[in-house]
Amino acid sequence: MEPLIHTLMRGADWHAAQQAGGYHGSADDRRDGFLHFSTAAQLRASAAKHRAGEADLWLVSAESAALGDALRWEPAAGGSRPGLFPHLYAALPLAAVRGAVFLPLGPDGLHRFPSWVP
Repeated sequence: MEPLIHTLMRGADWHAAQQAGGYHGSADDRRDGFLHFSTAAQLRASAAKHRAGEADLWLVSAESAALGDALRWEPAAGGSRPGLFPHLYAALPLAAVRGAVFLPLGPDGLHRFPSWVP
């Protein structure tokens, strides 16, 4: 299990989560019944598939150990991507968040990730 897991939040969702003290998910998360997270190695592919071209995007990192049994490692829906993905079957408490970084778009339209993202 990764010590930190990450989710890509739209700016409005991140600001609402800060006001509410937790994140209850995007419309996609609520439809699927869990919050979608990624490992650092999965982030670029997740952004390209699910958040391509979105200008107001935040990379929010959470401590996996703080999420307890509500965190499950599962395959992507339909097995469309290899590996297991962290899925949180509860709201994300702000107490588990270890950082949030704005992801600007580069001139090529791709998100610019911090150097620690492979």
